[in-house]
Amino acid sequence: MTEAPTIADRDTISKRESGVTEKSPMRLRMEALIKEKQGEIVAALQELDPAHKFRTDTWSRPAGGGGISCVQQDGDVFEKAGVNTSIVYGTLPRPAIQKMRVNHKAIDPDVDSLEFFAAGLSLVLHPQNPNAPTVHLNYRYFETMDNDGKCNAWWFGGGTDLTPTYLYDEDAIHFHKSIKDACDKHDRGYYPRFKQWCDKYFYIPHRQESRGVGGIFFDDLDVEEKDQEQLFSFVKDCLSSFLPGYLPIVSRRKDMPFGEREKQWQQLRRGRYVEFNLVHDRGTSFGLNTPSARVESILMSLPLTARWMYMHEAEKGSREERMINVLKQPVEWV
Repeated sequence: MTEAPTIADRDTISKRESGVTEKSPMRLRMEALIKEKQGEIVAALQELDPAHKFRTDTWSRPAGGGGISCVQQDGDVFEKAGVNTSIVYGTLPRPAIQKMRVNHKAIDPDVDSLEFFAAGLSLVLHPQNPNAPTVHLNYRYFETMDNDGKCNAWWFGGGTDLTPTYLYDEDAIHFHKSIKDACDKHDRGYYPRFKQWCDKYFYIPHRQESRGVGGIFFDDLDVEEKDQEQLFSFVKDCLSSFLPGYLPIVSRRKDMPFGEREKQWQQLRRGRYVEFNLVHDRGTSFGLNTPSARVESILMSLPLTARWMYMHEAEKGSREERMINVLKQPVEWV
């Protein structure tokens, strides 16, 4: 007896036969969007450092889906740069369904399992030069489906944030203005709301400081927020704002002079980045706990090198102390 095709199988056939159009299910449109944006971003980053090519790995998941990981290591501009897309088809067990129903009432509470789909684009760029800031971006879409592939609950999440080693106010202002402009096209309440959410999320409680100077962060945006088309358009504009918001910053900082002191401080700040990602980040935790997870792609966000020094304190009145002071108290940049 031949097994019925899975939802992933049917989606693959649909893409092959009809392509992806505005009438396609949102899961296929989101997959197409993140792959398109991944290509644009990698091409722009490659232009900054043509001599060190991105390594591209394409992988698949047994239950359906897969991903593309594009990583550059030990380049002239970036110590490590990763731009990943991930597509996951799977089945949610009852405990996970109950947990998700807290934020999504459209999910049927009486089923023992539910098919789900998740698609995301994530990137982390760790520059070589301590004057150039690390940046993180992640935009994702999640939906649950019945056995026929019909969506019964969906939501978007994501955001982007900047993590400088040394603070240049004009860089933080430019980055925040770029993302605020994208938000304002859709809802003038988005930027202040999602900026505050970002400051709260990227906080390291055991250090009592933020990971960086923030950006925006949001999760679980569904039909109670706006309709699906409006939120998809919002996510598209956020993704499109990334390169204009970050490239001018790294371009003007990548060739600035620095010494051993600046490199050591960068390594200490990278240590904080590792602490947040491994201890507090929900995305890392979700990824590592997903069956058949591709660990190399999940841990792509970690820097190539980091440092921990016992009882290190920034010198009074130094640029390092100013950075710490800003991380202790979030700033309204725009």
